[in-house]
Amino acid sequence: MTPLAPTLLNQALLNPRRIALIGASADEQRLTARPQRYLRRHGFAGELFPVNPRAAEVLGERAYATLADIPGEIDFAYILLGTDNVEAQVAAVAARGIPVACILADGFAEAGPQGAALQARVLAAAQAGGVRLLGPNSMGIVNLHARTALTTNAALEAEALPSGRVALVSQSGSMMGALLSRGAARGLGFSHLIGTGNEADLTAGEIASLLLDDPQVDVVALFLEAIRAPGQLAAAARKARDLGKPIVALKLGRSPFGAELATSHTGALAGSDAAAEAFFRAHGILRVTMLEALLELPLLVAGRRPPARSHRAVSVMTTTGGGGALAVDALGVLGIEARKPDAAAAAKLEAASLYAHSRLLDMTLAGTRPDRVMGALDALRAAKDTDLVLAVVGSSAQFRPKDAVGGIVEGAKAPGKPVAAFLAPQAEASLRLLAESGIAAFRTAESAADCINAFCNWQAPREIPATTPPTIALPDYPDEADAREVFATLGLASPFAIMQDKPPDGLRYPVALKILSPDLAHKTEVGGVALNIPNEAALREAAAAMRARVTSAAPGARITGLLVQPMAKGLAEAILGFRQDPEVGPVVLLGAGGVLSELHRDVALRLAPVDLPEAHAMISEVRALKPLTGWRNLPKGDLDALAAAIVAVSRLTGIAEAEINPLIVGRPGEGVTVADAWVVRL
Repeated sequence: MTPLAPTLLNQALLNPRRIALIGASADEQRLTARPQRYLRRHGFAGELFPVNPRAAEVLGERAYATLADIPGEIDFAYILLGTDNVEAQVAAVAARGIPVACILADGFAEAGPQGAALQARVLAAAQAGGVRLLGPNSMGIVNLHARTALTTNAALEAEALPSGRVALVSQSGSMMGALLSRGAARGLGFSHLIGTGNEADLTAGEIASLLLDDPQVDVVALFLEAIRAPGQLAAAARKARDLGKPIVALKLGRSPFGAELATSHTGALAGSDAAAEAFFRAHGILRVTMLEALLELPLLVAGRRPPARSHRAVSVMTTTGGGGALAVDALGVLGIEARKPDAAAAAKLEAASLYAHSRLLDMTLAGTRPDRVMGALDALRAAKDTDLVLAVVGSSAQFRPKDAVGGIVEGAKAPGKPVAAFLAPQAEASLRLLAESGIAAFRTAESAADCINAFCNWQAPREIPATTPPTIALPDYPDEADAREVFATLGLASPFAIMQDKPPDGLRYPVALKILSPDLAHKTEVGGVALNIPNEAALREAAAAMRARVTSAAPGARITGLLVQPMAKGLAEAILGFRQDPEVGPVVLLGAGGVLSELHRDVALRLAPVDLPEAHAMISEVRALKPLTGWRNLPKGDLDALAAAIVAVSRLTGIAEAEINPLIVGRPGEGVTVADAWVVRL
């Protein structure tokens, strides 16, 4: 079948006018009666066609026994029946030529192999008929501007819903309702809310791209449990950049407990959440970690583009000393400095008879008179070394909202860097006033810091450099010697020899000895590493002892030999790794190396491949490598060679995981040395 054109998909999915409700209940207390009730309650003016073979009428509207009985074209079919009935109904939707169908039921791919097989059959039936699927496990769509409340979410029981210019795409249907209700409580509305569920077909990325085309959408917010179809999400991010409409995301999965499943150190350090963070960063998607922040950040970034340079610093004015200190502390935890006014800001403050002697411009005694607040904001926005101005408001926000935030509202109207507000008390009226004026306002210092951190991290989508990947030949079960050959093809060759029964000739002592096995990624843990062996006799003795230790500690491991290499010295040890992340694709990692790499978790991660400037940026992010810059007169390291190694490893292809740990960094001109290597086939 011919794919549905984007304009037709946009209309049928986001603004359907003729809707079939398959399995609509005549009992208005049932969940399957909600879409019809909500559509009519919230003013849907289109046509509804309940499909129910046991009723001639459903909630006052004519019902139809089957989908085939409905006259005329249908834009959207919402399948409200149980899992066992979905496959047949999707076939019926395809037979009618309906462009979009949404599946409410669960029990598909998330339920195991049988559910996954059923989902695959349902998708195949839809694709054969040219039908685009939303779900399964989808709570439907809400278009506030078109008054289309096509959902089962109980949050739509509300009598009235505020509309706005933020579109929400949520893989969780329940969180769709939670965000709708939380936003409504403080005057923050949405343009659309779409629940994508399992995303068997339509994904968050594809739907975000459609929403960006809507002139009534300024920001797209994503609630994600996983990144599915990363290519589509990346395309949406590029479109967002071109249109000047930011994408904001909250993604679950920050827990480290899945790290133990990875084979290598790199797998543990470059877990899916770290890879997701790299994905968002590379594609210019702002990421927050708190639910409140997903509501609050859009107003801070709407109509803006990423700053050309981030100072990771803010100016703070406050009418509450304690509240201001709380905000400064929360920002500082995330590495954002509340900065004392620079010369330009200080001059403007002095002209307004205001003075800042610390990181806070304390307006407590000056009061919240609008002219004073406006003067303070104007001065602080003049600072050359900050990214935004945060106004912290005390108890007046609760009892005198117009006085408390009036100056902020007026002061923020002038062009310039963003102005945001943190309200220390519970102050619903002030929050609404700020929301109505398009000013980001925060309930807590923590959510303020979360949003400001995302803003300071925001950058334009990075162009992934085009490269010619090297040709890699690997045996089915590679050991360290095979891994070293892989890195040698990348220009990272280091001397080594393989030992079987007797020491190889021509060794330069002292040497390191390691067990060779495709089954032992962590050789130290089974006694498979010996260092500083001074001569041939000691090497023979160490080899025999090592074989005995490893055989005892790991009796099932395949031993392919012993690897001997000269002892290497340098200024620092790094871990350099590559991984095919299951969500976002290839990533490259740099971190503090050695046996404690997982403990320190001092790493930088990027989508692969990277270029030399990006590689140097990664080096600057790893705290353990800072001494190599000549910090406090320490000897400098060969950072150019390290950056070149990062670029080379990032070009790998056809590999599941690869790692050098440690990679020893020498002085300028000495390069880097591969001390240990590991590779895992796809």
